[in-house]
Amino acid sequence: MAAATAMEPSSSISFTSSHLSNPSPLLATHQSSSANLEAASLAKLSTDLEQLLTSSDCDYTDAEITFQGEARAVGVHRCLLAARSKFFFELFKKDSAKSEEKKPKYPMKDLLPHGDVGKEAFLHFLNYVYTGKLKPFPVEVSTCVDTVCAHDSCRPAIDFAVELMYASYTFQITELVSSFQRRLCNYVEKSLVENVLPILLVAFHCDLTQLLDQCIERVARSDLDRFYIEKELPLEVSEKIKKLRLKSVNTDEGVDKLVERTGKVLKALDSDDVELVKLLLTESDTTLDQANGLHYVVAYSDPKVVAEVLALDMADVNYRNSRGYTVLHYAAMRREPSIIISLLKKGANASDFTFDGRSAVNICRRLTRPKDYYTKTANEASKDRLCIDILEREIRRNPLASGDTPTNSHSMPEDLQMRLLYLEKRVGLAQLFFPTEADVAMDIANVEGTSEFTGFPVPPPSNGSTGNLTQVDLNETPYMQTKRLLTRMEALMKTVETGRRYFPSCSEVLDKYMDDYMDEDIPDMSHPEKGSVKERRWKRMRYKELKNDVKKAYNRDKQAKIARSCLSVSSPDSSLRGSLENQT
Repeated sequence: MAAATAMEPSSSISFTSSHLSNPSPLLATHQSSSANLEAASLAKLSTDLEQLLTSSDCDYTDAEITFQGEARAVGVHRCLLAARSKFFFELFKKDSAKSEEKKPKYPMKDLLPHGDVGKEAFLHFLNYVYTGKLKPFPVEVSTCVDTVCAHDSCRPAIDFAVELMYASYTFQITELVSSFQRRLCNYVEKSLVENVLPILLVAFHCDLTQLLDQCIERVARSDLDRFYIEKELPLEVSEKIKKLRLKSVNTDEGVDKLVERTGKVLKALDSDDVELVKLLLTESDTTLDQANGLHYVVAYSDPKVVAEVLALDMADVNYRNSRGYTVLHYAAMRREPSIIISLLKKGANASDFTFDGRSAVNICRRLTRPKDYYTKTANEASKDRLCIDILEREIRRNPLASGDTPTNSHSMPEDLQMRLLYLEKRVGLAQLFFPTEADVAMDIANVEGTSEFTGFPVPPPSNGSTGNLTQVDLNETPYMQTKRLLTRMEALMKTVETGRRYFPSCSEVLDKYMDDYMDEDIPDMSHPEKGSVKERRWKRMRYKELKNDVKKAYNRDKQAKIARSCLSVSSPDSSLRGSLENQT
């Protein structure tokens, strides 16, 4: 009996242990059901709270966050923000006693000690605060308009992540700080070094030591200009970068003196004193090119000062700095239309490429968000869109301009496409009015040995065909494609140059038409029924005007006795005059 009694605790413990380690199917089902119910409830709660942000029927906000340049504020619920963020808890607690407004307004610029947070970034941040879920970045503000960009490290993607980091750090959401720090660390090594600077700044202001050290090391081993670094970064950071560079590179006395003279010129440019700049350059051995003065003034000075410096005619507008950037490349990074126009008027070449194969228009595209490209303010395009349009128009207007053409560039085909589309239309227009002469010029240039470029994967039928239509070769490498497009472009350029040599007046008329109507189809009177009545009437009018202009131009060329030599193989019946007279 005693033995049996002594065994009971053991038996009881054994039973209890067995019960806990091997729960009954009914209990396991109950626990699983509870977990599922909790997950479903949390998901439902998250969705319901998101409705407070997204649904106009749920507008019970009691405060507003305002943004510069944005007409509409973002409504918020103070109780939610105070519960989720210590920053907002202290802010609302402090203002509750003295605020008499029913719906107080808080300008975002007053909430941030450093950096900037746009409306889209704050809404993205707010969505996490309300729902506990981090959504994918919105495409319209976190990607660029460059069609060949992977959008994994372009400037809009970096800027959006930087804005979210400023918001997360300032408003004290620690789990988001960790998340965005990891994302920014990934950007540092694979982005352009100039795009690392905003990451470095946010790391500096938000006390992100690991990220800051990574950025400083990347900038220190880059070839980024020291004056650019001093202008963009805090003094203590630029000094640290300078010390790291001095450890790895020994500079001689001559270099130090050049840096000193360059610094004086750039300081004068900072003061907007153009006369002082002129005096320093006159009395010094340093030129404006050696000081990268045009690059500097285009990056930082007022457009009026840029125009005054250009008027000095003391620098080459196509001069490259040590990184391979021309002045126009810097203007593209600044995205100020008036400066780009001033440089183009002075002879800046829009076809020049950086050492890594980017043109000015490509740089602009990589910096421009879809929102800024497609949104119009007061029926006017944004500055970003204007800059892209100006540079694209310049390339189309002058596709024959010589520029360094790196065939190993992955971004190169997009710029080639722009020039090729222009040249294809330009040659097609010449064929429309004097087919025999155009065919002779094309034979001389060996256009038939190249494949026509139409801008489409499968070229559609077109009037005035200028070459062989080919399907896209899926096995074609980027290098092979670029080489093929360059061959086609060179043949078309030679064709146009031949026409300009023997028919200068006619070519001038066609060039002007292309400049004014590049985005429209080539006039095609073989299908006059296409389009509305108004469109058909306008097409006929434009065609008649162009036909008359070409006739007059041809007569001028004939009177000048220029249209002869190798193109004299054309018979009178198939000449330009005959072609024009026989058009319907």
